[in-house]
Amino acid sequence: MESRLLLDLKGEPGVNCNGFCKFCYFRKLDKNNLYPLGCKYCQFTVGCEYCTYSVREINGDFLPIPMVLMNLQSSLIFKRYKKVSLTAGGDVSCYPFLEDLCKAISNFNLKIHLGYTSGKGFNNEEIAKNLVDYGVDEVTFSVFSTNPKLRKEWMNDKNAETALKCLKYFCENCEVHCAIIVIPGVNDGEELFKTISDLVDWGAKAVILMRFANTEEQGLILGNAPIIEGLKTHSVEEFKNIVKKVYEEFGDYIRVSGTPLYDPVTNTPFAIAKEEKILEKLRDKVEGEATIITGKIAYPYLNKIFENTDVNVVKVNKDIADLITSKDLEKIDLREVKDTVFIPANAFVHTNVAEEILRRDGKDRIVVRGVESLTLDGEISGSYSKKEAIEFEIKAFEELIGMINFFGIKK
Repeated sequence: MESRLLLDLKGEPGVNCNGFCKFCYFRKLDKNNLYPLGCKYCQFTVGCEYCTYSVREINGDFLPIPMVLMNLQSSLIFKRYKKVSLTAGGDVSCYPFLEDLCKAISNFNLKIHLGYTSGKGFNNEEIAKNLVDYGVDEVTFSVFSTNPKLRKEWMNDKNAETALKCLKYFCENCEVHCAIIVIPGVNDGEELFKTISDLVDWGAKAVILMRFANTEEQGLILGNAPIIEGLKTHSVEEFKNIVKKVYEEFGDYIRVSGTPLYDPVTNTPFAIAKEEKILEKLRDKVEGEATIITGKIAYPYLNKIFENTDVNVVKVNKDIADLITSKDLEKIDLREVKDTVFIPANAFVHTNVAEEILRRDGKDRIVVRGVESLTLDGEISGSYSKKEAIEFEIKAFEELIGMINFFGIKK
């Protein structure tokens, strides 16, 4: 993959995006109650910049263009890049100096990737042409629907028709990866198929379907659930079936994946769970004993992978393992937990707090943060082949097994 520089324009959801979408993860967030969650970056006490502010995208206003260019120039002193990815806590398309910034970046002979944007800031369809002329050759676009009426209602998009015309132009002239947050009874079913059909016709390269989360167990850990009152979301299995149907209909024309699962091309997450020969080799390497704490989605896969070893897997009532918090750990039956415990590397809990919770029965357990990523999420897997995805997982599990053997010494 080509080397690229990430330039953060800052900004905040709801403030620097022309207003909240109805389904925004950060809507209803109480900014007067910014308690720290705890995370791997915390030092001696619970709380740091990341788990207090960054996880909530509390970044302040957009940066002025001179500061962004200064950051660009400083980065180019130390390393040569081929592309710049523009990202923001707000919406990149709402950055008031976006055209001027891209024009300035083009003077450095760098290509440009417009990071995750809804296009709500595009009030003139000529903007897309200008941006392409200035070197934008890759766009990640949050579509929701190609029906402008739905975008206006659900995305608070006052420029819905223009945004879609810009998206069409990008699709025709750039590498475009689209994202669709799927909400039951709103943009699923026929609406979803119509949207993806349009994206195929326009020339989009990939689409990722994203399950809408509306409860704490689905991932809303910021104290703002539910985002939409009374809305029952798709179950994990229902959502997987939606991804499967979309792939069967459009997979020959556009790369299809889903999050929190699944990718029909790579068979991730946990592609190796169906590769028995690989599993046998991995299991033979397990010499230690330990407990792995994980979420509901990863649980059946990890259970299968570590079958017939001295490693047991315990799930909490949280779909995604990386969004486990201290509240989830408090509900675990410690009778199921061995002397060495692995928690997800990115779990939102301070390591010392995790140790206190998992030792509350008097046993002096070793608590270890696991491997950064054991598999590929749909947002990443789209750029991998099945072979590459399996190779990634084998390497990750070999690393985890090495940690198990080191920390989980048998009595």
